[in-house]
Amino acid sequence: MVTATRAAEAGAAVLPEVADPASVAPKDARELTRLFLQELAVLEEGTPEHQHARNTLIEMNISLVRYAAARFRSRSAEEMEDIVQVGVIGLIKAIDRFEISREVEFTSFSIPYIVGEIKRFFRDTSWAVHVPRRLQEARVQLARATEELSSRLGRTPTVKELAQLMSLTEEEVIEARLASNGYTSASLDVPIGSGEDDVRVLADVIGTEDAALDLVENCHALAPLIAELGERDRLLLHLRFVEERTQAEIGERLGVSQMHVSRLLSRLLARLRAGLLTTV
Repeated sequence: MVTATRAAEAGAAVLPEVADPASVAPKDARELTRLFLQELAVLEEGTPEHQHARNTLIEMNISLVRYAAARFRSRSAEEMEDIVQVGVIGLIKAIDRFEISREVEFTSFSIPYIVGEIKRFFRDTSWAVHVPRRLQEARVQLARATEELSSRLGRTPTVKELAQLMSLTEEEVIEARLASNGYTSASLDVPIGSGEDDVRVLADVIGTEDAALDLVENCHALAPLIAELGERDRLLLHLRFVEERTQAEIGERLGVSQMHVSRLLSRLLARLRAGLLTTV
């Protein structure tokens, strides 16, 4: 364990007692932070003295975190508290990685860590639908490029113009634009009616019936009926509806006339139709 004497021998400064580090004014916190960082650099990690200096630094610089988080002031009170907590993680990383020898102000060094941690928090948690990180970053780049070109051109930029500015392909710009739709979501029960008599919700005006759903149901219903057919009947269906052969081509394949193929198909389809009606 490093005692106060050993710390002094190692070159640590004799620091003033800070009864309530969190209440230290920002002006005083800057000088105290410098002194505590100097002490932290010479104390052995894991000792009570090292932990005390580190904790004091964190508490003294909470105001710095709140300053960095102020740019997100449009968030709710609950969200702001989460943002500050995330910013503290960035502050701790800055304290652990700061080097006195660089002669850089701790404030200038720590702000990018704090803001970076907050932005990472938003990137990982704010999306209503999770999309790959490259698309999350492309969304931000796309928003900036759109704003810049709109201001410069006086109109909405085209995909080609955005691609040139962002150094991306047009397909990548389109992909980023589509991915942006996953950032926020709305409930299908959101009212969109214009008055008391208009009680529509979002679900009433979006989406269409997919005809393919009926096809899926029919295929499932047909599967056991087709399984009961003989080999020739199954081949007939395969040639006509899978390979899309003409009746003449099927007749050549089976060694019968086109007229006979027509009669076979008519009887076969009528049988399947009747089977479907029975299962409904």
